Amino acid sequence: MSSLTYVVPDAWTMLRRNLKHLLRYPIMMIVYVGQPIFVLLMFVGVYGNALGASAPGTDYIEFAAPGVILITVNFGCTTTAFNVSTDMTSGIVSRFRTMSISRAAILGGHVLESLIRTMASVLVVVVACLLLGYRSSGGILGWVAALALVALLSFAVTWLVVALTLAAKTLQQATSNTLIFQFLPFFSSAFVPTDTMPAVVSWIARYQPLTPIIETIRELLAGTSVGTSGLAALAWCVGIGVVGFLWSIRLFGRDAVPAGAH
Repeated sequence: MSSLTYVVPDAWTMLRRNLKHLLRYPIMMIVYVGQPIFVLLMFVGVYGNALGASAPGTDYIEFAAPGVILITVNFGCTTTAFNVSTDMTSGIVSRFRTMSISRAAILGGHVLESLIRTMASVLVVVVACLLLGYRSSGGILGWVAALALVALLSFAVTWLVVALTLAAKTLQQATSNTLIFQFLPFFSSAFVPTDTMPAVVSWIARYQPLTPIIETIRELLAGTSVGTSGLAALAWCVGIGVVGFLWSIRLFGRDAVPAGAH
């Protein structure tokens, strides 16, 4: 019998456990969804007229919406880091290690819960964008492809966040390690074109991972041809996911004292 036979049901059990924790504290979901909506209202409602002058197109929300969707993914990193770190420091993982449970499934439960939570939040943010006047020319296929790319990014980034959390020694360090994911969208093409930025910032924004992903989502939803940004977006997602997964499994399988237990 293959190891997958054990991993899948164990991961499903851990997913149900994590979803029950999420439902038990709905205020966390409200805060999580509220953050990107606040950013959307701030940039579109307050700064939209000024920023729209430097962005291509007639309606600034059409330019900014893909970036806000990506921010929703990144804001979820703190919640995932908190959940994983809490499990590692509370002693529950030590109990899991003594049971007949796949170690990959323990982490997989957190990743799947994060993916479901993130995509639910993305749908709420999309509705908010539509209410503010966002319109897509990409049709159903464009939306499906864009949301699939968002899901792939969420899956990949979550594994990297899990790895960074396992490498941390305290809950504070674990959450601090995720700050880069929250700030990275603001140094991308999310809200203004990269060629309008100062030279050094423009170079960083042009070659960082989120810019080609944002550009690809923007192209898919606009119904235009996806150029080289599509390949770059997929390469970044796969690369981040592979590194995060392998690093997470390696850290979780070590025989050292769990993070925060000393």
